[in-house]
Amino acid sequence: MLNEDLIGKIEFYDFLTGKATTAISRRMQRNLKDVGINITAEQWSILYNLWQEEGLTQQELAIRTFRDKPSITRLINNLEKLNLVIRVNDKDDRRSNLIYLTKSARKLKEMGMQQANKTIAEALDGVSPDTIDMAQVTLQQVICNLRK
Repeated sequence: MLNEDLIGKIEFYDFLTGKATTAISRRMQRNLKDVGINITAEQWSILYNLWQEEGLTQQELAIRTFRDKPSITRLINNLEKLNLVIRVNDKDDRRSNLIYLTKSARKLKEMGMQQANKTIAEALDGVSPDTIDMAQVTLQQVICNLRK
């Protein structure tokens, strides 16, 4: 028989393993679509990282977005089909491609960031700043623990 403390930890694990992420991703995708940006939340994460720094390798994008190489390849392929990114051969390493934004993707940044901020505001509505800070500390510790 499970005790109440263990049940609470299992529910917390369930939360960490995807419920919040899925809900936020769905809302983000809907908010983007509402303003005519028809990309997935996963594609958004690639664009967001490239808005921060262009010319990243697929490996660097995989690390920054916590995705595996096949997932990154699929996302980049789809973003290329949408004319949002281009691959350029890395002059220093012929085995790698550097990923750059197209003009179309650069034009999406402001509206996309507005929708991201809207999504986060909707997700955190009614959550106190202290609770948010505590959650950030907790989740960062979980990540650090699992990197060992």
